[in-house]
Amino acid sequence: MLPIAFQQFMLALVSASDALMLGRMNQDSLSAVSLASQVTFVFNLFMAALTIGTNTFAAQFWGKQDRKSIEKVMAFTIRTTFLIAVVFYAGTFWAPGTLMRIFTNDKTLIRLGESYLKAVGLSYILSGVSQIYLCILKNSSHAGKSMLISSVTVVLNLVLNTVLIFGAGEIAAMGISGAALATVLANAVGLLWLVLDSLRKERLRPQISYFRLRISDLEKRFWKHTALVMANEIIWGGGFTMYSVIMGHLGTDAVAANSIANIAKNLVVCFCLGLGSAGSIVVGNALGAGEMERAKREGAHLCRASIAGGILTGVFLLAVSPAILSFCRLSAQAQEYLKYMLLMCSYYLVGKSVNSMTISGIFCAGGDPGFGLLCDAVTLWGIIVPVGWVAAFVCRAPVLVVYFLLNLDEIIKLPVVYWHYKKYKWVRNLTEEVG
Repeated sequence: MLPIAFQQFMLALVSASDALMLGRMNQDSLSAVSLASQVTFVFNLFMAALTIGTNTFAAQFWGKQDRKSIEKVMAFTIRTTFLIAVVFYAGTFWAPGTLMRIFTNDKTLIRLGESYLKAVGLSYILSGVSQIYLCILKNSSHAGKSMLISSVTVVLNLVLNTVLIFGAGEIAAMGISGAALATVLANAVGLLWLVLDSLRKERLRPQISYFRLRISDLEKRFWKHTALVMANEIIWGGGFTMYSVIMGHLGTDAVAANSIANIAKNLVVCFCLGLGSAGSIVVGNALGAGEMERAKREGAHLCRASIAGGILTGVFLLAVSPAILSFCRLSAQAQEYLKYMLLMCSYYLVGKSVNSMTISGIFCAGGDPGFGLLCDAVTLWGIIVPVGWVAAFVCRAPVLVVYFLLNLDEIIKLPVVYWHYKKYKWVRNLTEEVG
């Protein structure tokens, strides 16, 4: 769990470093990149579904020691990832202004965001394929190597950010475009390393013949499971993106404060996401080996760990809040917003930790993604988004009241999630179904 959690942190640090370093230049650059990064967030929803699906089948097949099936899963997920990434790349290159206008009507933010999106689009292809390779490494007892490659890639990104954003020696400062270029270059190095590492003896790697556009029984079973995961991610992510749309129309101070709060929350929540990812591997290995009772015991241990992890991360965020407030160059109003937003994020983390472990981890490990789809559809689109929209644009509620309402989704879900967990519908061996 610890290597996976650290890897999640390092991956989140990539987008965080862009916004934070640009925030040292001016508030508009910070806000523009934060809003432009919502496109990356939407792309990563598709990647989350593909990696969860890959994780589910790879973990169970690894428990069964079926290497050939894992390599087949790896091949068709890389193929799908590449096609999705090309679509996003085309959108950011040909219509960056249209994408920015979804999130804000501020002309300055739109102009700055356009330059970032045009330059960063290629990284979707590079990072997307890399995520599949990293997922396979984690599921084949090489979580440490996965963490190492991710960490080096992020460190390289940070170094390149510093040089290209602010300039160094004869290299002129590039600002927002420099942040995007640094992301592309670092991801290119990371993918090259992963491909070369996969050529080592005993490493899992897809055969060329597996990339053929032929739908096998295994791929049908994969998509039967993963399509629900993808629908869940899109519904959840679409609702979460609506939060940025709502906050993006409440003024630049609200946008800037929300940007920093999200960066802080996303960095700290990596521990919780690492728990969930590791939990899916542990439970998936047990299910793939046919040890159903062990899977139940592991699930119980992991749920208790997720509660403790959520409390610890919430307390940690509160402890570092003064440092976050002093680091960022924000207006007085934005600073005031940020102070209370960080407080609200602290209790949000408890719910996020438990739900990441159960919905994204344990349930998906046993091939039960349908519950998450229904739960998020009702919670986000039936409750939170409409309430937040009415509060912001009909009632004209204060910014902090709107933010409070938008951060209740993970808490609302907890009772229903626990009830579903105790039904044990997630205790299933998918490898036997594939045959």
